[in-house]
Amino acid sequence: MDTMSEPHTHATHPEIVKRLKRAEGHLRSVIAMIEGGKPCLDIAQQLSAVEKAIVNAKRTLIQDHLDHCLEETVGALPRDKRQSIDEFKTITKYL
Repeated sequence: MDTMSEPHTHATHPEIVKRLKRAEGHLRSVIAMIEGGKPCLDIAQQLSAVEKAIVNAKRTLIQDHLDHCLEETVGALPRDKRQSIDEFKTITKYL
């Protein structure tokens, strides 16, 4: 797959961008908290929220890629041969 030739987008990309921009704003707030000398517990809680938002965005991106790009590459398979693909898609939810 040539990653530089043409745009590669999915229906979930705008939602992922929205989530990441929200996380970016949240991270700016965390930086301000640190610079403002806020309590470490408060900062750690907010950092955890930022981290979770980014992980969820990553998970959505990976799942969407698997659901569309992998399916497109593999094509239609008989049910007995789909099990490995389906298991792979399921296990990636734990990334």
